[in-house]
Amino acid sequence: MTTDFTETKKTATRTMTMIQAINDGMRTILERDEMSLILGEDVGKNGGVFRATDGLQGEFGEERVIDTPLSESGIIGTSVGLAVNGFKPIAEIQFMGFIYPAYDQIMTHVSRIRSRTMGRFSVPMVIRAPFGAGVRAPEIHSDSAESLFTHMPGIKVVCPATPYDAKGLLIAAVEDPDPVLYMEPMHSYRSFREEVPDNYYTVELGKGKKRLDGDDVTLITWGAMVPLVEKVAKQAGENGISCEVIDLRTLYPIDEEIIAESVQKTGRAVIIHEAQKTGGLGNDIVSIINDTAFLYLKAPVERVTGFDVPVPFSSLENHYLPTPERIIKGIEKVVHF
Repeated sequence: MTTDFTETKKTATRTMTMIQAINDGMRTILERDEMSLILGEDVGKNGGVFRATDGLQGEFGEERVIDTPLSESGIIGTSVGLAVNGFKPIAEIQFMGFIYPAYDQIMTHVSRIRSRTMGRFSVPMVIRAPFGAGVRAPEIHSDSAESLFTHMPGIKVVCPATPYDAKGLLIAAVEDPDPVLYMEPMHSYRSFREEVPDNYYTVELGKGKKRLDGDDVTLITWGAMVPLVEKVAKQAGENGISCEVIDLRTLYPIDEEIIAESVQKTGRAVIIHEAQKTGGLGNDIVSIINDTAFLYLKAPVERVTGFDVPVPFSSLENHYLPTPERIIKGIEKVVHF
């Protein structure tokens, strides 16, 4: 395995959930860079709706961890002004489903300032947005709207699947000179733990990671789907199908090289994501495979996704999400084509 550490010396680690790793990442940033700050609804006194910012206002003060009015457009607009004036704001949108009032600010200002000013100004800001189904949240709380932003030149889109990546990607996002949408899979917040370094480190943006090595089929996914897909891949392996699992980690700019290399090796691909199929990022990945590995394909590329409906209420939520049964069916379809 390759290391993502930017510091080579050995360091202490702690076992963390993803939400703890995100909190620790923000603490590391605030300690390291006095121009960094956090703003959003209830991020200060209450520590955020998921407690991602728990304890940070008490440690760094109200001028660094700022409770804002309930205005997503205002949060992002304020962050743009801060960013072009030398600050590094980390703006929290409580749920990705609440990001739509801020879409105008993101589309017309966040993603375009560098271009509009011919490079004179950049917008070094991060927008944190919890997303995804499977947590029994109310309506508009569980949207997976990544494709709205991967089609928006000027902003990077990041989605960790593990606590280690969550901290490293967040620090890298804050250090990036351009804006980053940092998507946090709610279902993974407290679902498992892993060792996370106490110190500063980054995970490079724009680079995917091979989670499992295999020969028969490539499974491409991200976020909360990664642990599920790994589990399904191991089950398929018990039945004689060797699956390679690719975690994209960064959704824009996407790591075309890791996709091409894997699909050229296996000759088959299944893309798994919980967003709706129509207009989903899976379509772009199919295009990448056609551009880089078409002549290696032994079967058409398969997609296992959410359905083309709004995320339903909790009684139907598990049916909406990709299930092990649906993923296995997709794997078998391409293997036995």
